[in-house]
Amino acid sequence: MINKKLILGLFLFSMLGACGAPTAMLGPAYTFNTTGNIAQAGLSYGSDYLITSYTGKTTIENIEDIASKNLPVKKNIQKQTLQSEDFYQLVKSKIEMTKGKIKLSNQ
Repeated sequence: MINKKLILGLFLFSMLGACGAPTAMLGPAYTFNTTGNIAQAGLSYGSDYLITSYTGKTTIENIEDIASKNLPVKKNIQKQTLQSEDFYQLVKSKIEMTKGKIKLSNQ
């Protein structure tokens, strides 16, 4: 039973994978069915089409661009710490101290 569901799911996924553009009408169709207001559905579809034709991007691409601009840039503190001169000196002094202890214990 699980294999049938898996095969059916993969088949539907492969067949419906390129259905991105026709689903643009899905939102306004749902709006029309729930509210019965054709003006609201037409305005929704028209504004989406106008924004897509003006910017050359879909609504989701525009949202991703806006969201990525507002994200703060994270600094890689770990990389800066590992490449700093202070860290190098600390590790070098610890190695020298360990070498001294090993030499003392071998005598």
